[in-house]
Amino acid sequence: MFDRSPQVFARLDRFLRDHVPHDLYLDTAPVEVTAWEVPDEPIPFATARDAAFEPFVVGRPWGRPWGTTWFRVRGEVPTSWADVPGASPELVVDLGFHGNSVGFQAEALAWRSDGTAIKAIEPENRWLRVGAPGETFEVFLEAASNPRVTSDGQVNPTPLGDKLTAGTAPIYRVQRLDLGLRDLTVWELVADIEALRGLAEHLPGSTRRSEIIAALSAMLDAVDWDDLHGSAPTARQVLAPMLERPASASAHTVHAVGHAHIDSAWLWPIRETIRKCARTFSNVLDLIDTDPEVTFACSSAQQYQWMKDGYPDIWARMKDAVAAGRFIPVGGMWVESDINLTGGEALVRQFLTGTRFFLDEFGVEPQEVWLPDTFGYSAAVPQIARLAGKKYFLTQKISWNDTNHFPHHTFWWEGLDGTRIFTHFPPVDTYNSTLSAEELLRSEHTFAERGGATVSLAPYGFGDGGGGPTREMLQAARRFADLEGAPRVELSTPQRFFERAIAEYPDAPVWSGEMYLELHRGTYTSQHRTKAGNRRNEHLLREAELWATTASVRTGAAYPRGALDRLWRQVLLLQFHDILPGSSIAWVHQEAEASHAGITRELHELVGVSLAALGGGSDAGALANPAPVSVRGVPAFGVGVPAEQDAVRIDRVDDGVVLDNGVVRVTIDARGLVTSLLDQRAGRELVTPAEPIGRLQLHDDHPLNWGAWDIYDYYRTRVVDLDGADTLDIGHDGTAAVVTVHRRTTASTIVQQYRLEPADPELTIGLHVDWHERNRLLKLAVPVDLRTEVATSEIQFGHLDRPIAVNTSWDAARFETAAHRWVRVAEPDYGVALTNESTYGYDITRHTRDDGGTTTVMRATVLRAPVFPDPEADQGGHEFSFGVVAGATTADAIAHGYRRNLPARDAPGAGVEPLVSVDTPAVVVEAVKLAEDGDDVVVRLYESLGTRAGVTVALHADARGVSLTDLLERPLDDQSPLRVEDGRARLVLRPFQIVTLRWARG
Repeated sequence: MFDRSPQVFARLDRFLRDHVPHDLYLDTAPVEVTAWEVPDEPIPFATARDAAFEPFVVGRPWGRPWGTTWFRVRGEVPTSWADVPGASPELVVDLGFHGNSVGFQAEALAWRSDGTAIKAIEPENRWLRVGAPGETFEVFLEAASNPRVTSDGQVNPTPLGDKLTAGTAPIYRVQRLDLGLRDLTVWELVADIEALRGLAEHLPGSTRRSEIIAALSAMLDAVDWDDLHGSAPTARQVLAPMLERPASASAHTVHAVGHAHIDSAWLWPIRETIRKCARTFSNVLDLIDTDPEVTFACSSAQQYQWMKDGYPDIWARMKDAVAAGRFIPVGGMWVESDINLTGGEALVRQFLTGTRFFLDEFGVEPQEVWLPDTFGYSAAVPQIARLAGKKYFLTQKISWNDTNHFPHHTFWWEGLDGTRIFTHFPPVDTYNSTLSAEELLRSEHTFAERGGATVSLAPYGFGDGGGGPTREMLQAARRFADLEGAPRVELSTPQRFFERAIAEYPDAPVWSGEMYLELHRGTYTSQHRTKAGNRRNEHLLREAELWATTASVRTGAAYPRGALDRLWRQVLLLQFHDILPGSSIAWVHQEAEASHAGITRELHELVGVSLAALGGGSDAGALANPAPVSVRGVPAFGVGVPAEQDAVRIDRVDDGVVLDNGVVRVTIDARGLVTSLLDQRAGRELVTPAEPIGRLQLHDDHPLNWGAWDIYDYYRTRVVDLDGADTLDIGHDGTAAVVTVHRRTTASTIVQQYRLEPADPELTIGLHVDWHERNRLLKLAVPVDLRTEVATSEIQFGHLDRPIAVNTSWDAARFETAAHRWVRVAEPDYGVALTNESTYGYDITRHTRDDGGTTTVMRATVLRAPVFPDPEADQGGHEFSFGVVAGATTADAIAHGYRRNLPARDAPGAGVEPLVSVDTPAVVVEAVKLAEDGDDVVVRLYESLGTRAGVTVALHADARGVSLTDLLERPLDDQSPLRVEDGRARLVLRPFQIVTLRWARG
């Protein structure tokens, strides 16, 4: 027999392309359409309903970029349609869709005249249910003319990401707006064809495949192309035997969970995300109302909050659907945040704030972490998640690795401290599944745990820009429920899947440490101002809580709970995984920068109020130290008068200047580069010949794809050392010695400032960069005379070691890494740290010199200049502060990192005793706050050195008792690790363990 499958597939293509679109509807009828274009930003329905609508003709252009046009549609369903069996009337809408990309172009929300939402209109969801034959109707379509913000490879600039540059001409043309009488038999036939055709295309050569192709060919012969309506029942009968054969006994089972990954901002602004949520959730609720098996998993408490605030009818329906177990809160986070760059306490607050919202609003506590699209996974997450009450973890993005294939789909993920969480990485390889045959077969054929496990999860529904599940996806689910050649499909829930998965595979393999995404490495650096605002406000929130708690306990001052909660929520939103990483359009980052600036101002005001209350009206000068380490003799979390210091010595030499504070001696040459850094305590020179510290290096940066997201290692092949100095100024700032160097490139100017404080082993390197490069990358190099096998990087609540040598493909792929406040390289008896206050990206390498010694080079990635999706990304002024700490132990690196990020500030009064203290430097206090549900004092701390540490924690205030809690501040069942002696908490912490203590007051 000849293989006629190519011909059969070609006939199917033509049939589905040329005939089905015209024959899906038995009849059509006109409607009356009027329209009104909103002058600027979106408005509420109540305002739009009373607007001056004007007649609108189908075929007319509409919608400037980012605009809103309201269409009012009136009509009557023809009475003649009542006599047509197997048909359903509906409004059919084509707003001028470009292809079928859902969520990346025009979309609309349909409203009833009473102001309640119905469902969305989107490229793959173009219909709206109307009344019975003979009934009249009126609906309003709130149509968003969102532009398609894309480019080839996502690397070329586009003006569409900013309202000011996107233009004002209409970008869509309405193609269809009428009533249609849907032929249900033809609709079902199409679903039959697509299911079987998908199997035939993707099954390997087999009897089953050949039989399906033969049946599809016979169906094409049986159908009357000139009378599809009349012949569709016969065509379905031809295919029916192929759809009745059950799956094999050993078939994999796919738990299909309705889902819509809605990016809280990305190629659209936050205001549009709010409308996307309303459109998507109304779609889902409409499906729930009409199909008893549909369930929908939805993360991000922020998105629920938007519905509560702005769409009361959708919110009420959501609450009912949650109560019925159909609309399922998952994740327990405020947003699906980035988890590489988000700080430790902020990551705790993602879970605390999100999970409390779900508990308060629904009485539901999600059991899983739900992060399908986050760009890499910190080793701190398993412990944080488990302490927040989570049992499971789901992600998808790790499949995007560009070098190594991740070896597991179902596994235990072991974190930094040894905590494990049961994890699933769906082999369907998408979080936007349509339940196609290709996707389902991929789930089974690529499943890494075959032989040990039999189930996987498939999140189905249009996502990124929203949309959610469709009725066609449910058709597919039912055809694949039990079908030969395919895995079984079970409409399910996340909890049902995870319970079944862990029950059948409790001894799943273990992945230990971070899950490094071998892609999107540029997100550690892009959009520096957004990142700097996040880092600054994470620490200011911590400081504001500390002083507000201290003032409340010591003076009875009112705790600004409402303001702190509001500001935390703003920061948590801006940690979404396309905002903090810097991969959104210009509009998003302009708003993020403005929001962070406003948050900063308000937090400084809150801190000032608290410190004024603690100062008791005194004008005496003191320093308030919010860091968990002492500063100039002022204890951690205390207010005191700092110790006097002698000025740093400055000596001019022929080719530069020498700075000497008795601890380190720094030589800076005429180029403004550090040619000697002598640790006088150890008698150790850190700088090697011809490799100065402080060199700025400019690289070409042209990623293959995804401009703001990616850095490729070939950037290293082209580099310009910025060694030229226009001017070099030397002087004192108080007791500190300061050397200021002015540099320039062809497009940018840089002011580089070295600062050495008295009796301090840390040399600060400040940068002010007026940046106007395009597709360039700026590095700050700190080469030191030191040999090490690993680089140590701070992450949330600890640090991890990464190999420097490139021995494996995994090492080669890890050429750019993320760190928080510091990185450190060390020999067994000596180390050097590089601290920062707003930088996350690093590359750390080593090489052997001609003299046989080894130079280890720490390089901070200072700035990038991608042109997509924001063509003006990072243009303009930036401030940076780095510190090179000579002779740094791990404890030194931690202390200097905190001091740089939590600087002491002037305060009234002569002194305030710390509210909290610990008796070992190994244990760091990360947060001091009042409890979410009262006036108890909550203290969060962690073991920071990777050692076992006994610690006594004291609250210097009256208290009735202390208890161990989870991150939601609920008492742990097991209090046995805690001993209380004279009101102080005594604990032994394992390496990197996080502990939360709650002191009951009054």
